Amino acid sequence: MPNQSQKEADTAVDDDGKPKRTGTTWTASAHIITAVIGAGVLTLPWVMAQLGWILGISYIIIVAIVTLYTSNLLTDCYRTPDPVTGKRNRNYMEAVKTILGGKMHLMCGIVQYANLSGAAIGYTITTSVSIVSIQKINCFHKRGIEAPCHFSNNPYMIGLGVVEIFLSQIPNFHKLSWLSIIAAAMSFGYAFIGIGLSLTTIIQGNGESTSLIGGGKDQNSRERVWSMLVALGNVALASSYSQIAIDIQDSLKSSPPENKVMKMANRVGIFVMTIIFLLCACSGYAAFGSNTPGSILMGSGFKEPFWLIDLANVFLIVHLIGAYQVIVQPIFCVVELWAGQRWSESSFITREYPIGFGKMKFNLNLFRLIWRTIFVTIVTVLAMAMPFFNEMLGLLGAVGYWPLTIYFPTQMYITKQKIKRQTLKWFGLQTLNFIFMIVSIAAACAAIHGIHEAFHKYKPFMYKV
Repeated sequence: MPNQSQKEADTAVDDDGKPKRTGTTWTASAHIITAVIGAGVLTLPWVMAQLGWILGISYIIIVAIVTLYTSNLLTDCYRTPDPVTGKRNRNYMEAVKTILGGKMHLMCGIVQYANLSGAAIGYTITTSVSIVSIQKINCFHKRGIEAPCHFSNNPYMIGLGVVEIFLSQIPNFHKLSWLSIIAAAMSFGYAFIGIGLSLTTIIQGNGESTSLIGGGKDQNSRERVWSMLVALGNVALASSYSQIAIDIQDSLKSSPPENKVMKMANRVGIFVMTIIFLLCACSGYAAFGSNTPGSILMGSGFKEPFWLIDLANVFLIVHLIGAYQVIVQPIFCVVELWAGQRWSESSFITREYPIGFGKMKFNLNLFRLIWRTIFVTIVTVLAMAMPFFNEMLGLLGAVGYWPLTIYFPTQMYITKQKIKRQTLKWFGLQTLNFIFMIVSIAAACAAIHGIHEAFHKYKPFMYKV
């Protein structure tokens, strides 16, 4: 009979031989909220200003419903052929390869990991801009609103890179739950500060005039079209987390079944996202009207009370530091999984060295240390070299949104369920595919236009906010 230690060893691993997963509905929901409620929520009032009340509110709700539907389709792809008892697909590429076969997974991988790498660069830039925003707000408060307050964000990018190098040694999603919970709490903090300041402005009677159809009086028709395309893309991209969805699901314990738990987490995460999106978008638009700035807590947005805006930016900085780790974990995982399979006998790749500082204990892996440090360093240098990368991120997101959030989930569902061509359900799924392909192409066109404009404004490594 097996002894007690053998029984404990057996229960310490899952059915695929990996360490026991411990994730729950709440940890998965925290990961989702951390991914979708980012700095982009502060730009939603601007989105409403471009689309107006009718299209703006309708579009936010429609995108949320579609994202929930396709995210639930994706949850059943984690295990195949059976969604409860089948073999695990540990990442998005693996699921596409298993279900769709051929070379489809290569296209999926290129789009997914380019999108995530771009997001890491965008988060680095946005975090440094938030730090500089604190300096600017304090400068305006002391010297007046017309004072020339400009600061370089390069030192803050370097500092953030150092912090992320340390945090990147957290091995995987299973160990990242505490960071996601903190980051999710921070996202509520700055979102509700923005909402609160907007509502205060409205209650005091200082709100600006708004429109049912959006657009500013000083915009010509061409500018209006570009702005609307950017707005459509912003909402779709802000709502998407499919590129990390299977990695989140891979952190869940197996009982109750992962697909049921993940579907509940999808509902919780997207419900919270939709409520906050609508509150922020509507209150911010009502406060600023057609002159709504790109971000209501940065630049030309709110400037008083300065201490509260400083606090919101601190929340935003902490959130983005955590969100950075959430979105890069799939990149770390796929490289380390490939290296482990390729050089399974190498102690440099596989050996874990236990290290302790007092009561704190963790494992150090040399390959993980070196590879993740190199990745974070490259991301930091690229962020410093291309401060307009938010426009590039918009392009990567636009190109990635349709295939990752709509196309692959629906095609895998059609294949798994053996849905016949030209049936009503097949037509419905393909129509959904087509509509959001058009949205993705429109957002990509707007992003390319933004990149063209940005190339004439910025110099590498010389950007000041």
